[in-house]
Amino acid sequence: MTPQDLFEDAARRPSQVAEHVLEDISPEVLNTMPGGTANSVAWLVWHAARQQDAQVARLAGAEEVWTAEGWSGRFGLDLPDSSMGFGHGPEDVARVRVASPDVLRGYLDAVVERTVAYVHGLTDAQLDDVVDRSWSPPVTRGVRLVSTVDDAAQHLGQAAYVRGLLDDGWSGPY
Repeated sequence: MTPQDLFEDAARRPSQVAEHVLEDISPEVLNTMPGGTANSVAWLVWHAARQQDAQVARLAGAEEVWTAEGWSGRFGLDLPDSSMGFGHGPEDVARVRVASPDVLRGYLDAVVERTVAYVHGLTDAQLDDVVDRSWSPPVTRGVRLVSTVDDAAQHLGQAAYVRGLLDDGWSGPY
């Protein structure tokens, strides 16, 4: 197994979790912010995809899937196209509302496919390229890619937890 194959397996896991979290979810549960201030399932899945999309596009020197493939228009959010959730407070989280989980799944899957294709085009040496010297130690391309998948996995775990809080009796396959 190559490093790229290993990364592909990890990168696909958040989409697998999203499949279960979003299956048969009602729009009410999808968009409810627990306590009126916490992140909704919709926001958590959206942010998981947005942060990965933005970071991988920057690494690849490419336009984000969000705008390049028209996802911004499909979501129709009252947020700038550059918004990806970092620093969002409750008012911003409330702006991420979707009528159907299909748009969330579609966007997340499109981002994962772009990420996997990008990684399979890299050599082992390119994974070691330093891409950010503002951290100590400096961040390599491989480490940045792992951090985007780790962030997505954590947010999908949170989405599963929020669905369990709001959707009495739901436990997913876990």
